[in-house]
Amino acid sequence: MNSIFQSITYEQLWLGIGLIGQSLFFMRFFVQWIASERQRKSIIPTAFWYFSLAGGFTLFLYALYRQDPVFIIGQGTGLFIYLRNIYFITLGSKGSSEPST
Repeated sequence: MNSIFQSITYEQLWLGIGLIGQSLFFMRFFVQWIASERQRKSIIPTAFWYFSLAGGFTLFLYALYRQDPVFIIGQGTGLFIYLRNIYFITLGSKGSSEPST
């Protein structure tokens, strides 16, 4: 009797990785929407950048597997921006007594 893991093909595994990455990427919009609704103004919470990084990295791996240069460039550029914003958040929290949003 085959287990479910033995019946999953390599292609299905990568499809699952792509879907997980897209789900993480979607969560950044969901988190931003909920935070903005609570504040009654448009804000970008710190979690937005972490979901962006996690989703972007996972989608970048998927793009590498697919060998899609457009997708690779798009996600690779995004990763730099997400890391840079997380750096600014970390730097700001070390030099300030105010909590970051």
